[in-house]
Amino acid sequence: MRLENQSSVSEFLLLGLPIRPEQHSVFFSLFLGMYLTTVLGNLLIILLIRLDSRLHTPMYFFLSHLALTDVSFSSVTVPKMLINMHFQDQSIPYAGCVTQTYFFIFFTDLDNFLLTSMAYDRYVAICHPLRYTTIMREGVCILLVAVSWILSCASALSHTLLLAQLSFCVDNTVPLFFCDLGVLLKLSCSDTSLNELVIFTAGVVVITLPLTCILISYGHIGATILKVPSARGIFKALSTCGSHLSVVSLYYGAIIGLYFFPLSSSSSDKNIITSVMYTVVTPLLNPFIYSLRNRDMKGALEKLFNRAMVLCQ
Repeated sequence: MRLENQSSVSEFLLLGLPIRPEQHSVFFSLFLGMYLTTVLGNLLIILLIRLDSRLHTPMYFFLSHLALTDVSFSSVTVPKMLINMHFQDQSIPYAGCVTQTYFFIFFTDLDNFLLTSMAYDRYVAICHPLRYTTIMREGVCILLVAVSWILSCASALSHTLLLAQLSFCVDNTVPLFFCDLGVLLKLSCSDTSLNELVIFTAGVVVITLPLTCILISYGHIGATILKVPSARGIFKALSTCGSHLSVVSLYYGAIIGLYFFPLSSSSSDKNIITSVMYTVVTPLLNPFIYSLRNRDMKGALEKLFNRAMVLCQ
């Protein structure tokens, strides 16, 4: 059955950011710059990993997929927000809203699984260094990424198919700049108990379980680090995990703030700010975190820059 046959609502209205009309051009330029920086920064990470043979390791294999996911995740919401802001048109078609919801859930879940895979990689590297190449062989890395994509697709598809069965009769106003599943369920005039059950079940699988695995991995890493007698060994272990731990803290901090501790309806502006942090700022900061805190990435970037300078001469 076609999506539009499931609802009498043909479109939704995205209220967007709480800014005055005369500020639209300033915020449009700001978010356009942030989006372009996100895309170029993450694509640069992928390029560096592709070109530098020293980065052909499991950690950077996962990082390249995380960078691709961040580009895609940001592209799900920000371009539509920029279009609406530029043309001052808040509408989004019903089918477009459902599609946006699917890809938003898909890339959110994929981020969770990739961060978990990276945590496992760091656990093996620090806790079992002599067996690292045996455990984290190419086939295992490919399998972890493939399973991440499959589980993310299944989770997003289950939510979207159930969403497509709901009816939206009167209110079609979304108090955000993107179609959020939780908000859409509140707007529906159908029974959403099954949707909420799936959200709870999937939340355990794609958020709580990965976060638990990450915490367990870093618990073992911390215990191993404390056994290292030398300060040099501790510094090396921390530098190995520092970038990933920073991204995990930033990413899950935003998720917890947005979904686990929702604000009241009277604090809609704060909800929007938290959403901006989660959907715009986090993908933007990831490239800088890995570039500035990672010696290998800085070396690869310098090597690429020197090569470009030689070609330009």
